[in-house]
Amino acid sequence: MNTELLEALNVLEKEKDISKETLLDAIENSLLNACKNHFGKADNIKLVMDRETCDYQLLAEKTVVETVEDKVEQISLEDARAIDSGYELGDVVQVPIESKSFGRIATQNAKNLILQKIREEERKVVYDQYFEKERDIVTGIVQRYVGRNISINLGKADAMLTENEQVKGEIFQPTERIKLYVVEVKNTTKGPRILVSRTHPELVKRLFEAEVTEVRDGIVEIKSIAREAGSRTKIAVWSNDPDVDPVGACVGMNGARVNAIVDELRGEKIDIINWSDNPAILIENALSPAKVISVMADPDEKTASVIVPDYQLSLAIGKEGQNARLAARLTGYKIDIKNETQAIESGELPENYLELMEGVYEEEMYEDGYEQDYEEDTEAICEETEEDGKE
Repeated sequence: MNTELLEALNVLEKEKDISKETLLDAIENSLLNACKNHFGKADNIKLVMDRETCDYQLLAEKTVVETVEDKVEQISLEDARAIDSGYELGDVVQVPIESKSFGRIATQNAKNLILQKIREEERKVVYDQYFEKERDIVTGIVQRYVGRNISINLGKADAMLTENEQVKGEIFQPTERIKLYVVEVKNTTKGPRILVSRTHPELVKRLFEAEVTEVRDGIVEIKSIAREAGSRTKIAVWSNDPDVDPVGACVGMNGARVNAIVDELRGEKIDIINWSDNPAILIENALSPAKVISVMADPDEKTASVIVPDYQLSLAIGKEGQNARLAARLTGYKIDIKNETQAIESGELPENYLELMEGVYEEEMYEDGYEQDYEEDTEAICEETEEDGKE
């Protein structure tokens, strides 16, 4: 038994996750290649290896002749009978070859061939491992900043978090552990090239799958996601079980589940709404927390006209139009938002509509905690926007 070789193969298999069969194939090829380098050819060389004990023997098949013209493929009758007296002219003799007799160059080439195969298998193992995690989340450790990019250690491989895939304002310290979405894994000659992201909308979906059992089990489905990384995300959820509230399942008791995701996203706000096959109801839900009077949706044109109370217009649109923009992305509809005054002027609401709804609005504004009327609220939003340097 070749104990040393067997132990070495077992260690490589355990530490580098390279199968013993692959390594034995590499050794066989390297020995045959060494024979070719040493003798000039190896067409008549045969390798016999016991895969259990790792014992091997190199044999050169030589034809018995009277006059030897090719020492590699021929053997004299005298030499053949020295091995076995029964050989005759024309017989084929299997002559053992000692690998120790190989020259330095042949031995070095064989060694390089084995090392190259090991490196190739290492890269393949790592590639296969992370290719399985493509479109999924991984935990990485921040190593260092490379220009504006960040080098992330994922365990057996490194990934680069490029500037385009970073959330604006997020700053990481070395050795910090962060969650990342694996966008793509490419196989290159230098090993797998792993592209990760902190801005991808699917990162939020995978975090919910990891945190919310109902989502992971398929009871609750995340139908749509709209995200502005670092600021706000809207997700629409649906339950396949009538006894399970999809929004409540995602929020968790006292907001425990959603807060854990918010913490991982460094304070990014998350709005969770109920999905509906009715586009009008879906758009109304998507514009929350704003209240909506009416929604007229055109499924063919993918457009919708929405009317909101005057005092809710700024809330429906959101700061710099963010709420309306995310709602449009979430639903796939182009949304036109009007307040009551504009709707009355365009004839979409009766002229006495405000008088009819005056008492209802006063009650709603009181319940919602509005102490200012909608003109003052709108003015405050405009002042906040101007401070940010926006028109």
